[in-house]
Amino acid sequence: MTPEQFIARWKDNKLSERAGAQAHFDDLCELLEVDKPRDPDNYCFERGAKKAGGGDGWADVWKRGHFGWENKKPGRDLEKALKQLTDYALQLENPPLLVVCDRERIVIHTAFTGYPDEPREIRIEQLVTPEARQLLRWVFTEPEKLRPEKSTAAITAAAAGQFAGLAKAMRQRGEDGQRVAHFLVQCLFCMFAEDESLLPAGIFTDLLKNAGQDAEKARRRIAKLFQAMQQKNGEYGDADIPWFNGGLFKSIDIPPLEPSDLAGLHAAAADMDWRAIDPTIFGTLFERGLDPAARAPLGAHYTDTGTIEKLIRPLISEPLLAEWAAVKAEIAAKPKKAKAAYQTFLLRLNHFRVLDPACGSGNFLYLALKALRDVEKRAHVEAQELGLPAELSMQTGPHNILGLEINEFAAELARVTVWIGDIQWCRRNGYAHATNPILKPLDGIVHQDALMNADGSEAEWPQCDVIVGNPPFLGTKKQWSELGRDYTDRLRQLYDGRVPGFADLVLYWFEKARAQIEAGRLTVAGLVATNSIRGGANRKVLDRIVASTRIFEAWGDEEWVNEGAAVRVSLVCFGNSDQPAQLDGVAVAKINADLTSGSALSKATKLAENTNCAFVATVKAGPFDIPGDVARDWLKIPNPNGRPNSDAVRPWSNGMDVTRRSSDKWIIDFGVDMSEADAMLYEVPFAHVLEQVRPMREKSNRAAYKTRWWRLAEPIPKMRTALIGLNRFIATPVVAKHRLFVWMDSRVLADHQLIAIARSDDLTFGILHSRFHELWSLRLCTWLGVGNDPRYTPTTTFETFPFPAGMTPRDTAPRTGQGTPPCLAGEVAAERIAAAARCLNERREAWLNPPEWVDWVITPEEEKAGFPKRPVAKPGHEADLKKRTLTNLYNARPAWLDLAHRELDAAVAAAYGWTDYTPEMAEEEILRRLLALNLERAAAAA
Repeated sequence: MTPEQFIARWKDNKLSERAGAQAHFDDLCELLEVDKPRDPDNYCFERGAKKAGGGDGWADVWKRGHFGWENKKPGRDLEKALKQLTDYALQLENPPLLVVCDRERIVIHTAFTGYPDEPREIRIEQLVTPEARQLLRWVFTEPEKLRPEKSTAAITAAAAGQFAGLAKAMRQRGEDGQRVAHFLVQCLFCMFAEDESLLPAGIFTDLLKNAGQDAEKARRRIAKLFQAMQQKNGEYGDADIPWFNGGLFKSIDIPPLEPSDLAGLHAAAADMDWRAIDPTIFGTLFERGLDPAARAPLGAHYTDTGTIEKLIRPLISEPLLAEWAAVKAEIAAKPKKAKAAYQTFLLRLNHFRVLDPACGSGNFLYLALKALRDVEKRAHVEAQELGLPAELSMQTGPHNILGLEINEFAAELARVTVWIGDIQWCRRNGYAHATNPILKPLDGIVHQDALMNADGSEAEWPQCDVIVGNPPFLGTKKQWSELGRDYTDRLRQLYDGRVPGFADLVLYWFEKARAQIEAGRLTVAGLVATNSIRGGANRKVLDRIVASTRIFEAWGDEEWVNEGAAVRVSLVCFGNSDQPAQLDGVAVAKINADLTSGSALSKATKLAENTNCAFVATVKAGPFDIPGDVARDWLKIPNPNGRPNSDAVRPWSNGMDVTRRSSDKWIIDFGVDMSEADAMLYEVPFAHVLEQVRPMREKSNRAAYKTRWWRLAEPIPKMRTALIGLNRFIATPVVAKHRLFVWMDSRVLADHQLIAIARSDDLTFGILHSRFHELWSLRLCTWLGVGNDPRYTPTTTFETFPFPAGMTPRDTAPRTGQGTPPCLAGEVAAERIAAAARCLNERREAWLNPPEWVDWVITPEEEKAGFPKRPVAKPGHEADLKKRTLTNLYNARPAWLDLAHRELDAAVAAAYGWTDYTPEMAEEEILRRLLALNLERAAAAA
């Protein structure tokens, strides 16, 4: 069929809508030389056929993965046709294109996830052109070619960048940052309102254009427009201005403008389609660009909606859809009561309240509102299918959401995010947005401290159905500096007994949500926390939650972006919900306080036989460390007291020295009680500390650090006492990807990034390096928010671990006058573990420092002082040796290493008496046995 034949047949065609629809579509397929719809499973007419209530199907034509197509008679409202397609997008498997047609016009709407709708209209007369026919042919063959060039995220980021530049320029002229930010938010809303036809076409853009270079004229006119938007029956020139209200234009305070500001604003208004702004990231990006107090850089990543939906779905969408499913069943079973049941459900949605008690710039609130809107829309559509009349208005809206936010500008942005997002939702789904005023008041988003009132009393949260949000992450060490010492101390005192004093700030929100549930003022909550919530002091808050309610959904370790930095977080949903428990997307019987589903290892207790053995090592609090070559030179320098500098300087090691290669750093160490007068006699080391350390220490908030500035901040005397008489000790990095244990010479001083274990026997080394201790430590450790590495702590991981009977740290302690036994004499099982441990260590050391590549060196001064030899690369092998690290070795885990560990595991399993052990034994079974042993030991000692 030629274009001319097609146009002649269908221009002014009088066939009815139903009679002409399929014939028109078949002819169009012939014109475009594409297949006709003849496959009921993938490409067909009347997808969905007739609905239960007697209405039409979901789409007149449907092609899987390509389009939904709705036909109308010429002159009919194509917006209504589009609404039908959007109503049934889910049933149509969310096609990327939605096409509406009245036989003389074809309008193609793009519906790619994360991209704006860029409609393209083709009129019947245009079909004579190859370009129009090719565009239509892509609808059938290659819909990806119609994907918009820029995503909504990219458009939003570009807009935020433009406004950030304007804000920066105005602030650099000395204008108040909050004044500038408030004005620019009003401007960007005007641009959005103009493009969404809420304001008369071009009114804001033309205002800026017509003012030319006269900045004062523009300033006066902008003020008049803002005033008109604030009022009922507002006017601007000859134009009637709708009533916006809502608080955004309550305060009109326009800063002085420059011609460059006008040019920037005009470019933003004229060049961008503000309808495409993405409300899920809008607030975050604009806060970073406009608020001078925002710490994260503009352009930093933001959390994707898919991650946030992991909270929204189980808290809002799924339970409400389950309620709707029950109502649908009631409607079908009791037709006479159908309308009442339906209206009761809609009233339930109307009264539903969601609170974000740390709402920031509103992305969680918008997504919560969108979820409520989506549930109601689905109820409308499916109620019509069941024969109930169509609902013309919605019961959900901005009144459903509540927010608390300590930053006033962020709270304002949260309101704008919700307003813009809700208007977009209504437009895209074919519902009327609010009018008179367009911006309904959002008094539920409040500028306040969520935790503590100004008078020091606990802040009260409003009653609601759901709490959801991403409260601030702030570790205990940063709380004094970020929040102020007075505020931090008062906050900890206020929540004493409920939140541990050394918990992350985010835990206060968890505890308050738990208390709301306990008080009957909240049903469920879902919050984001650093993944360290699973262990240590942080986990005590989850212990309280599990004791008073239940965790029904959790994601233990997710990537998140906070203040522009990638961190690892846990997502936790808890409260009075009967939903089946899900952990990391998998159904489980229950979720423990440590966000596991198996044995509740949080019940494990410290064992007396493990105490006074493992220590967090020394803390410097100043530049006490020096390069090895400098230290070796100092060993040659005499002192006035006749003592060598080896008394005051010694080799030093931190966590990276273990996981990588030795940095050859030494440390100045004046012990635990050396006086300043005695330290002075070691002239060169003391001079270094006097110059480099003392100025820093004098600024410390800790009196002991100031007054004893020449000593390490925390010299750990108990560790030093425990190491007396040992020629070596076991060390493990506090934080590491792999749980590694190494031997360290006792003359080396360990840094606080190492745990020092005061044992020198191969037996203890072997048990610690077994699979069993590794699993135990991974479950009972704490976790770093940044990255995904476990933090080994003596209290939770070492002191709770049940060693095999007769092989505990108490059993392997140094014997008075006998030193430390290499293993327990006469014990076959112990000898077997010790032999396997020696084999593992020897093979690792041979790999790390092969004799063909390494020379072991020591100076006479080092040897005299008893310091250990150092491995130095032979000429030509420097690069080779750099790659020989324990981290690289365990990343590769060659067969010989795996075999050595399997032999060690088998020896340790035999010591436990586990005759049924195999390498395939489930982790949960191993942990169950270890927990039982821990509880048995603890009970026996009680």
